[in-house]
Amino acid sequence: MAENRKGSVKPANGKASGTTTGTSSSYVIDVNNFGKRVKLLYSHWNEHRSDLWGNSDALAIATPPTSDDLRYLKSSALNIWLVGFEFPDTIMVFTKKQIHVLCSQKKASLLDVVKKPAKEAVGVEVVMHVKLKSQDGTGLMDSIFQAVKAQSSSSSGSNLVVGHIAREAPEGKLLETWMEKLNNAKFELTDVTNGFSDLFAVKDSLELTNVKKAAFLTSSVMRSFVVPKLEKVIDEEKKISHSSLMDETEKTIVEPARIKVKLKADNVDICYPPIFQSGGGFDLKPSASSNDENLCYDSTSVIICAVGSRYNSYCSNVARTFLIDANSTQSKAYEVLLKAQDAAISNLKSGNKLSAAYQAALSVVEKEAPELAANLTKTAGTGIGLEFRESGLNLNAKNDRIFKPGMVFNVSLGFQNLQAQTKNPKTQIFSLLLADTVIVGKESPEVLTNVSSKAVKDVAYSFNDDDDDEDERTKIKAGSKGAASTKSKATLRSDNHEMSKEELRRQHQAELARQKNEETARRLAGGDSAATNNRGAGKTIGDLIAYKNVNDLAPPRELMIQVDQKNEAILLPIYGNMVPFHVATVKSVSSHQDTTQDSNRNCYIRIIFNVPGTPFSPHDANSLKFQGSIYLKEVSFRSKDQRHISEAVQLIKTLRRQVASRESERAERATLVTQEKLQLAGAKFKPKRLPDLEIRPSFGGRARKLTGSLEAHANGLRYSTSRADQRVDVMFSNIKHAFFQPAEREMITLVHFHLHNHIMVGNKKTKDVQFYTEVMDVVQTLGGGKRSAYDPDEIEEEHRERQRKNKINMEFQNFVNRVNDMWGQPEFKALDLEFDQPLRELGFNGVPHKSSAFIVPTSSCLVELIETPFVVITLSEIEIVNLERVGLGQKNFDLTIVFKDFKRDVFRIDSIPSTSLDGIKEWLDTTDLKYYESRLNLNWRPILKTITDDPEKFIEDGGWEFLNLEVSDSDSDNSQESDQGYVPSDIQSESGSEDEDDESESLVESEDDEEEESGEDSEEEEGKTWEELEREASHADREKGNDSDSEEERARRKVKSFGKARAPDKRNLGGSLPKRPKFR
Repeated sequence: MAENRKGSVKPANGKASGTTTGTSSSYVIDVNNFGKRVKLLYSHWNEHRSDLWGNSDALAIATPPTSDDLRYLKSSALNIWLVGFEFPDTIMVFTKKQIHVLCSQKKASLLDVVKKPAKEAVGVEVVMHVKLKSQDGTGLMDSIFQAVKAQSSSSSGSNLVVGHIAREAPEGKLLETWMEKLNNAKFELTDVTNGFSDLFAVKDSLELTNVKKAAFLTSSVMRSFVVPKLEKVIDEEKKISHSSLMDETEKTIVEPARIKVKLKADNVDICYPPIFQSGGGFDLKPSASSNDENLCYDSTSVIICAVGSRYNSYCSNVARTFLIDANSTQSKAYEVLLKAQDAAISNLKSGNKLSAAYQAALSVVEKEAPELAANLTKTAGTGIGLEFRESGLNLNAKNDRIFKPGMVFNVSLGFQNLQAQTKNPKTQIFSLLLADTVIVGKESPEVLTNVSSKAVKDVAYSFNDDDDDEDERTKIKAGSKGAASTKSKATLRSDNHEMSKEELRRQHQAELARQKNEETARRLAGGDSAATNNRGAGKTIGDLIAYKNVNDLAPPRELMIQVDQKNEAILLPIYGNMVPFHVATVKSVSSHQDTTQDSNRNCYIRIIFNVPGTPFSPHDANSLKFQGSIYLKEVSFRSKDQRHISEAVQLIKTLRRQVASRESERAERATLVTQEKLQLAGAKFKPKRLPDLEIRPSFGGRARKLTGSLEAHANGLRYSTSRADQRVDVMFSNIKHAFFQPAEREMITLVHFHLHNHIMVGNKKTKDVQFYTEVMDVVQTLGGGKRSAYDPDEIEEEHRERQRKNKINMEFQNFVNRVNDMWGQPEFKALDLEFDQPLRELGFNGVPHKSSAFIVPTSSCLVELIETPFVVITLSEIEIVNLERVGLGQKNFDLTIVFKDFKRDVFRIDSIPSTSLDGIKEWLDTTDLKYYESRLNLNWRPILKTITDDPEKFIEDGGWEFLNLEVSDSDSDNSQESDQGYVPSDIQSESGSEDEDDESESLVESEDDEEEESGEDSEEEEGKTWEELEREASHADREKGNDSDSEEERARRKVKSFGKARAPDKRNLGGSLPKRPKFR
């Protein structure tokens, strides 16, 4: 293999994953997997004994010592397939009743765990033959031969057939002695290579997972490193050798974090040194290598790149050909090769012969370009898995073996040594090569390396501006656009980049608009436009019973307002009796003092009750139960005891707030979805743990700053502090999105979970829960003086901060990697979970709520995880994005997100710097999100209501195209009507940009009396008393001569408040959809 094998046992993934009792080793054998596969080995041996196993009575497999060379051996593959590790310098002999292993003491101790599963699975006994360092092993070999002969039907052993791998020559003293004694033992030897090839050909689910991860890494390296590297080298006209490209690509493979691939580097390796070829010297054999010649990117050059990587020893491969200023011969040859490979891949179906793949490719070549048939490679690829080329699985014209589901192939096809008919000797001869890793499915094949595009538009580049063809293209473009532009510097660009980025974006957006309107029409027609509408839902309160019996009412001491906190009631003196009212029936309470001269300084208390039919009153069960009853709406009392009035008002408000908080929390808990129970990790498997974390939202109270630890258990995560009542369980099945954000410019490193259903954190109901650690302390220098940049203390302090930040980031990264490994297990595959990391380079500043924040896209979401309330928006739930207040001279613009659920309020991000506009457009376009631009803000709530009320008219009027700024500008006749859906930009939109994250705020209302009183004052405005006071105030103003506040003056001030730019539209300020001509 590629790694240096200096240990006695080589793990398949490069690093062991556990401990073995009784040894100093840290390797663990999966006994369940061993039991399944040893059973499969024996059943395959028995079923195909005559045709694939050479009628063998025993199988003798000798694994050679470690080597620094890159090689693939059947014996090593058998070790990894059976027990997960490679056992060098080890001999295994399989008989019908026993498995004999000749190895060192350390390996024997490790293999002790397979004795029981071997006996249970196939009824065979595992016998260890321990070779000491001072022994040559001949005596142990003799005992193995005697045991093999004893199990033969003939005591002499003359007819005993022993299968071995004939192609693997013995290496080392032990294996040479073994081979010599085996040849002299009078056994009949037979080659069983075909048996093992057929056994390894069909992969199980665990093997296919390893192949898929390897293929993802391979194609990601090609797309994210190789292609950008080549483009940069050619664009900047640098000189770089093929071997240097090979070295850089190999480093990228073994360090996946370089290209943001979340695979453990310990599990990853290369299949072969990456291959780069250009300049006429091409070799399409898998054994080819990259030479020290410089990369050739002259006109009509061809560059071949091949990359192969392994994950847990399972191989994958991808090869691509890039064309530089290709002529017609090269372009036609590539198009034919692309069709031929697609034909070969489409024939990888269960039940077809292996030869069908090559025949399909050859038929395409003979039909499209028969002159190229002689240059076609003689095979269309090979099987791939633990070995890069699995013997017996060649995709050639003569192989009659049958495709089976679970087989994996490296479908590699090319043209060798074609003539380009050019004057440059380096480009006269060229070759083409395409290769992909493909799984044979039950119905259709699955191409694992499609991430790396091979379409003509993505591999054919043009950068020679001096060419006549380029001049001609420039003329054509100049004529069509009415202006010519010449480039002074040769630039690399793909054929589909000949237009500007903005034009390409417009074309793509036009196509997205068509698709989006069709999708919206289908959804609205199916009645799937909205979920439940939760706007304005009132709080439900249980039966309001202050006293169950009249006798429970305490006898009144005196006729005055009393507050019974125990029974949550207020007692009011009415006609000489104390009448109880439950505090939940009180809408507001207030007091004021009469300041007129004749009032004798009387105080008044005014209580307003909830009455059915009035605005903003909750529709609870009690009002529906007593619909025919007479309700008391308002009551006022006069008193000369100002102190008693103030105390009564304060007690009523406090009690009302407590009851409302309790009922609100009870209602919120009633809506929670029942979660499954957390299954704690057993004693054998210590849970993965991340200590010293804080949680958001916090538990509240005095212990809100207590830190806790996060542990990953069998089916979920548990966060707990030193207090028993502070515990939060997050089930894997309830996680919708998981994020890991290391500290870069922030003060915290965090993991964040966005959930499907709400959970309770303390007394807060939330869909977002975050665990974080502060990477550095906020310190303020009291002296106020500036410290030198060369101050040793300052330098040392910065160094410590960097070390602490890197250490915390690494601890979080290790925890995230281990949880990702758990989510990769078969039982969690359906959840499709993986930690996502925000892409800072695509981030932008904006105001999603009340304060400015840095909003960052991820692969599936748009998030802001530092400031609260958090922002987590799933991209797949977005219908369209509207960029508002976009125009010349604007320093900022707003971004409005419209969701597919039209009953959900739009989400707005305000005050985004205009410098981020192009970056946001590019990101939206690459993620296939349709966006529009408008010069003013829209009032979205009536627009969405209009769509849901009459979806047919919305589709008939062109769907979302009413937002198209270019079309709107051209309709000058209708410009006045199109303003109906707009409100001026400096007025806050009615939509309020509410977000589901706001639900994570505390269920307990604030005890700030000022907020309570301000809310009550607004409610009390509907009472008669305040109207009388307003009339008195107006009368007083007129007496003072301040009568200039006429209707005209008030109207003028109202216009001014809307802004100088534009007066409010008198016709329609709320608005509906702007009217536009119908699209025909």
